Amino acid sequence: MSELILTTYDWVPRPPRGFVRDIRVRWALEEAGLPYRVETTPFRGRGARHLACQPFAQVPWLTDGDLSIFESGAILQYIGGVSDALMPLSLHGRIGVTEWLFAAVNSVEIASVPWSALASSPDPGNAPDWARWNGLFKSRLQRLETVLADCEWLAGAFSVADILMADVLRLPDSFGGLKDHPYCRAYVARATARPAFAKAHADQIAHFAAAD
Repeated sequence: MSELILTTYDWVPRPPRGFVRDIRVRWALEEAGLPYRVETTPFRGRGARHLACQPFAQVPWLTDGDLSIFESGAILQYIGGVSDALMPLSLHGRIGVTEWLFAAVNSVEIASVPWSALASSPDPGNAPDWARWNGLFKSRLQRLETVLADCEWLAGAFSVADILMADVLRLPDSFGGLKDHPYCRAYVARATARPAFAKAHADQIAHFAAAD
């Protein structure tokens, strides 16, 4: 493994600080105890280099030597693959973590992001799409609630799947979206109580604040 380089924006406005998706990668790297450094790409004026590394002009991406990886889920899977602290060595264990990685993105985040965008608006209940997105998101939460009622972490030991799922749930939780789902809420609370999350969160806040 070469030196790991995490690239994120040089600055973002205050509202998304603490939620920009490089926090998932910071958190995983801290949990795994892997050394890394942070580089930046402009928030304004995203150029050719940015698009070469992240074709949707988003962040983050992770570089390991001549390997460059974009999409936070793919990056977490890579980190899990190089650190058995966040993904088991057994085939069955790895499949279990991978299933929940994909579930966090494809089954939960696909509903949580539109829900959060509407919930943050002045009058979400009167938004034309509120009923549809609220219904979908709450149905996904109820399925997850059933799973979390019987386990501490999604795939046995704490893993990259929990980093991704807990981070997916943090934003709607900040708008009260988990209030009727106590197991989901407790899951987010115990995940974000981990020292590695606290450091990742503080480091991200400090990173963007330094550019003000």
